[in-house]
Amino acid sequence: MPFADLLAWCLMPNHFHLMVHVKEEELPVSQDSTQSRALTPPQTRSFQQSIGLMLASYTRAINKRNNWSGSLFRKQTKAICLSCSNNNARAWFDLQGITVINIQHSEMQYPNICFNYINLNPVKDRLVKQCEAWEFSSYADIKGLRNGKLINREKINELGLLLQ
Repeated sequence: MPFADLLAWCLMPNHFHLMVHVKEEELPVSQDSTQSRALTPPQTRSFQQSIGLMLASYTRAINKRNNWSGSLFRKQTKAICLSCSNNNARAWFDLQGITVINIQHSEMQYPNICFNYINLNPVKDRLVKQCEAWEFSSYADIKGLRNGKLINREKINELGLLLQ
């Protein structure tokens, strides 16, 4: 069972966006089979650390393939928790174990704003005139124009994320 669901993605010429619903904030790190499990306490890795590891691994692979060295990503690469308490009203909240959509301040539903920003980014940046023309995003999958397997449509619906 995956520890996260991909909700939206977009690969742009000079950056990318991922919107991920994290099921577990920390995951156990698999141990090397040569180590004794009894002597080594279990370790965990946060989702942000996992993203950092993914970016570092990708950088190593690209550098090795092209005989390059150095960073591929800016130091400002970031992961933001959209459902954490901050100045933005959350689009949903839990009420006695039930997820409730927050419709009192619909203009401040930050997760939905981010969801749309990611999917509409190619049009905003004038790469295409219509979102469905950009093949490197989740837009066509969400709209049912393509049967991609990366996104979790059920989780998108459950969270009330809607494309404009």
